[in-house]
Amino acid sequence: MKACNTFLLLLAVSAVHRSASESLMYPYGPEAGDRVTPVKDDGASDEIPISQKFTFFNKDYNSVFVNNNGVVSFATAVPSYTPDAFPLADGRAFVAPYWGDVNNEITGKVYYRESKDPQLLQRISNDIEKYFPNLSFKATWMFIATWFNVAYYGSVSNKVNTFQAVLATNGQRAFIMLNYDKIQWTTGTASKGDPETGLGGIPAQAGFNSGDQTHFFNIPGSRTPDILNIKSTSNVNEPSRWVFQVDTFKVPGGCTYKADFVKFGTVFWKDAACTQMCKCLESGELACEEHRCAGSETCQPNLWYFTCQAPAENPCL
Repeated sequence: MKACNTFLLLLAVSAVHRSASESLMYPYGPEAGDRVTPVKDDGASDEIPISQKFTFFNKDYNSVFVNNNGVVSFATAVPSYTPDAFPLADGRAFVAPYWGDVNNEITGKVYYRESKDPQLLQRISNDIEKYFPNLSFKATWMFIATWFNVAYYGSVSNKVNTFQAVLATNGQRAFIMLNYDKIQWTTGTASKGDPETGLGGIPAQAGFNSGDQTHFFNIPGSRTPDILNIKSTSNVNEPSRWVFQVDTFKVPGGCTYKADFVKFGTVFWKDAACTQMCKCLESGELACEEHRCAGSETCQPNLWYFTCQAPAENPCL
């Protein structure tokens, strides 16, 4: 077990949460009728029965767990605080808006509720139809989990994160939406992060794992320092939001290669020698061919892929 953290963080947390007009977050908190998970390092809710089945990669679930460490899981709780690389070998199925070492004993709340509120169902239906324009979708159920101003384990700073996972279904099709409001840290000290900055070590993972060791997805920057910038990224042209269909896997806005994402029009190379060039087509398919860098270019890493880059100009010439 991790050692007890005796640091007391004095942080004024506003009871008034940001409204929908100020961010892409769906309503949350006591005023929205939310419940809260236990105030416990690596804690989780009890198993939460849900009133409508949720289909996740062709498997139906009738309950969820909301885990303090940034995960909504199916079938079992996830107390793990250091994120492992996807796919996981142990069969756990879960959605990870921001899997990292949260400690709500320091500060922050983890809220959750299921909802059949007509206004919220209409809102999520409108959002999904905007992102999937060829799909008619009318939600009949949704589940909202929100991590509000949560600190990292071992924190001696006032850095906090606020993010959200929204699950929605009409009984057949199922969607996941991940929203980000404030991201100031990536790593707890038990994951080798810096206690003063919340950075370094093994940073947070975002995406999901189906449990079958085949279907999984990594939001760009996962388990790297770049995950700190997740609020500026998106696959639906709205920075701070990622959306997926998950009854069967569909990602709007780009292409996937080995569970990683690139936007439409992106050109990249698969290998460190830059011999296989690929382009993400508007159809969502990758077109790849043998193609090397030009003579003056060098093959350089960029996130999980490689690009051909021209030599930098010498300003003294």
